[in-house]
Amino acid sequence: MSDHLSSLLRGDHDGDPVATAATWIAAADGLLVAAGAGMGVDSGLPDFRGPQGFWRAYPGLGRIGLGFEEIANPRHFARDPALAWGFYGHRLDLYRRTVPHPGFALLRAIGARLAQGVFVFTSNVDGQFQRAGFVPAQVAEVHGSIHHLQCQHGCAGAIWTADDFIPEVDAAACRLLNEAPRCGHCGAVARPNILMFGDAGWLEARSAAQMARLRTWYGGAGRVVVIEIGAGTRVATVRHFSASHGQALIRINPQPEAAPPGPAVQLRCGALDGLRAIYAALAARGLVDAEQLRAF
Repeated sequence: MSDHLSSLLRGDHDGDPVATAATWIAAADGLLVAAGAGMGVDSGLPDFRGPQGFWRAYPGLGRIGLGFEEIANPRHFARDPALAWGFYGHRLDLYRRTVPHPGFALLRAIGARLAQGVFVFTSNVDGQFQRAGFVPAQVAEVHGSIHHLQCQHGCAGAIWTADDFIPEVDAAACRLLNEAPRCGHCGAVARPNILMFGDAGWLEARSAAQMARLRTWYGGAGRVVVIEIGAGTRVATVRHFSASHGQALIRINPQPEAAPPGPAVQLRCGALDGLRAIYAALAARGLVDAEQLRAF
C-alpha cells in the first residue's frame, strides 16, 4: 500500500462516510464490487427476509409449508420436477423481465475512471450485472447462474445456456405447466447450474473459471477498494469475501450493525441511494460526469 493511500485511510474525513468513500475511490486503482441479494431490491427483486416474506412471494409454497432452504434443494428435481421448476422457472422469468436499477450504471461509470477498472463478485444468481452492461469476463458468480443449466446427475460435466427454455408457470400453485428442460446426454430433467442447499451435485466449473479470472485481476489491480452492497449474515459468502480483500471497505446496507473492522465505513441505506451519494461526491470533485447522475 502506498504512503498516500495509507494516509487517506487513517483520516476520518470529518466523520462523513460518503466523503470518506469518495476519497478512497479517488485514490484507488481498481474497484471490487461484492454484492448480495440487497443489490437487487431497488430493481424490484425480493430478498426473501424470513419465511413470511418468502411465502408472500410464493403462496403455493406457503400452503405446503416449504421455506426457501427447503425448496432450494436439488432433490426436488428428481422427486417433483414440476414443483422444482415451478419455483426456479418463476425466478428465471422474473430475472429475465427485471430492468437493473440505475445504481448498476453508476458503478460502471465509477469503475471506468479507475486504471484497473471494476470486477464484480456476487452471490446472486440473477445475471443482473451482465444485463446492466458489465463485461461478463469481469463478473464472478460464486453460487452459479440461473441462466445456465446442468443435468441433475452431472452428466459429462456439461453446463449449457438456458436461453432456449421458456418456462410456463402456475404462480399460485408454484408448478411448471410445460415440459422441463432435459439433459442432452441421458434425458433426465435438467436443473439450474446453481449451488443449492444440501447440494453435492453442483457443477462448479463455470464459477471456478470466473473466480480464477477474478484472482488474476486482483493480483495485478494494485490499490483496490471494495464496495460491499446488500450482503447479509445468514449466508455470509459475500461478507467473508469482502473482509479479506481490498485496502478499504465501503459497506452499503440499511441494517444496523457494529462497525466493520479495519479501514471501513458503512452507509446505512439501500443500494441505489448509497451509490447515488457516492457518485455525487465524486462528481462534486470533477472525477465523474455529473450529467450521468442527473439522468438517473
